[in-house]
Amino acid sequence: MNTRTTRALAAALSLTAALAISGCSSDDGGADGAKPAMTVSGGFMPEPVNDKMAGAFMVIKNGSKTADKLTGITSPLSDDLQIHETKDQKMKQVPSMDVPANGELNLERGGNHVMFMGLKSTPKVGEKVTVELHFEKADPVKVELDVKERTYTAQNSNAH
Repeated sequence: MNTRTTRALAAALSLTAALAISGCSSDDGGADGAKPAMTVSGGFMPEPVNDKMAGAFMVIKNGSKTADKLTGITSPLSDDLQIHETKDQKMKQVPSMDVPANGELNLERGGNHVMFMGLKSTPKVGEKVTVELHFEKADPVKVELDVKERTYTAQNSNAH
């Protein structure tokens, strides 16, 4: 073999090895390494009565094959945002909530929801409140909540 053939063969082997190694990575949406894809719709906050607390409601959709958990929420409006679960008409703070694979987590009146404690200001109808949702696996998602009338109920809500 001459030098030219040897170099061409070495280059071909290097390229083949690189392609084989890159084929082993799982950034193509495989279950073992892909981050869930979260989207949020219908987000709103009823106009708070005072600056002590407020609720927030939305639908969090997971468009991936990987289940995840909502683990926290932050907002410039309050330093104390809590995830609340409602069971048997009793509300309690929980550290996280499941967002199923290819499913959704409904945060709605009369059910699971977000609570803002100790508001820094009292938003009015027509304003927007920014929140950032934090998940166990997915990247954070920023959401603008519309401030609605106190009696407003979203169309997707099961509460009557």
